[in-house]
Amino acid sequence: MTNEINTLSWKNYLALCKPKVVVLIIFTAIVGMLLAVPGWPPIDSFIYGIIGIGLASSSAAAINHFIDQKADAEMVRTQNRPLPTGDLNSKNVLLFAATLGVLAMLILIFLVNTLTAVLTFLSLIGYAVIYTLYLKHMTPQNIVIGGAAGAAPPVLGWCAISGEAHPYSLLLFLIIFVWTPPHFWALAVAKREEYAKAQIPMLPVTHGAKFTRLQILLYTVLLLIVTLLPYLTGMSNLIYLSTALLLGFAFIYYAIQMMRNDDDKLAMKTFFFSINYLMILFAALLVDHYFPLSLS
Repeated sequence: MTNEINTLSWKNYLALCKPKVVVLIIFTAIVGMLLAVPGWPPIDSFIYGIIGIGLASSSAAAINHFIDQKADAEMVRTQNRPLPTGDLNSKNVLLFAATLGVLAMLILIFLVNTLTAVLTFLSLIGYAVIYTLYLKHMTPQNIVIGGAAGAAPPVLGWCAISGEAHPYSLLLFLIIFVWTPPHFWALAVAKREEYAKAQIPMLPVTHGAKFTRLQILLYTVLLLIVTLLPYLTGMSNLIYLSTALLLGFAFIYYAIQMMRNDDDKLAMKTFFFSINYLMILFAALLVDHYFPLSLS
């Protein structure tokens, strides 16, 4: 019986970390690490950087659970999280988040470098406090402004290896920053009634689903343009360019279909496509980095 309780407890703590989100964060951070050097990065900085950034993002996710527990209880999508169900209490969640956060900072400061630690701490505060506590409940542009914290991992990864925020790392930041609104608004369109019930002013709640669909389309067009910058600046070559074009037009196609069809299932398909979009795009950056193909 004790083993069953312990297993359930660890599953709840794991759920606090939002594993799927953390995996995407770590993946984009790894891409930043690998692009920071011509060959392979130093193994110690690589491993400790991954651990530190992963722990910090898990800490931010746990704080998000704590702050949003009342809103989570109102939404079908989140009502089975550990706090709304009572499987964990607020004190345990805060202690867990603090422990992860402190470990992350210690690892990054002493085993990676100070700049990475400072930027990681700022992104943690940006997401867990500034976005979740304030922006999310203040403005329908919450995800646009708060997206800066979620766009930080490639910069953090780059800094972990090189010790600097190189302009190319800022291009990766810009891609994720522009990707975030159409990605999250697709989910918000499908779940707008739940957000309204929880009194969270997401764009489709305050301005309607039709207006939000238009914004998604405009942002996907902007995203296509932004994703061309790595090629235009000489950061990447033809493999990345062709992938960016194919993915970009596919995302625009989904956005156009959302304009023509108000089916919430299509909005969810667009949301899931956007996740695959980002992972494939960043994977293409890696392939292009190690196996470049150019016209010259």
